[in-house]
Amino acid sequence: MVKLQVNGKDRSWDGDPDLPLLWYLRDEAGLTGTKFGCGQALCGACTVHVDGTAVRSCITAMSAVDGSKVVTIEGLHPTGDHPVQKAWRELNVPQCGFCQAGQIMQAAALLAGQGNPSDDDIRSGMSGNICRCGCYQRIAAAVRVAATGT
Repeated sequence: MVKLQVNGKDRSWDGDPDLPLLWYLRDEAGLTGTKFGCGQALCGACTVHVDGTAVRSCITAMSAVDGSKVVTIEGLHPTGDHPVQKAWRELNVPQCGFCQAGQIMQAAALLAGQGNPSDDDIRSGMSGNICRCGCYQRIAAAVRVAATGT
């Protein structure tokens, strides 16, 4: 039995301990904001926070999150007003939007660990998240806005 907390709610899983966290979140918990992209942790679309760290849920087994606190895009802020989410809206970052939940979760983890990152820090911290539409300049700008509040 895997016991975890998802977005502040205690949950348990008595299924296959090798099931990827992504599929538990989407299919069992009904939290579909986290997206399947590549299934190999290469694109970042499935990024969630596990105990405050950004992880790729497509390759994270349920057994690896036993006793952990998981936060998805739905749980980042109760009303969608995390500074990163607000910056994303303010700068109209998404084009197609598919990767944006993972981008936002990665950016939130980056800012939690480093409150005012340099441009190089942003590039490095966000480098594992791919945007098929090429919105990288708007993504970096939104991270800067979220970091500084301007």
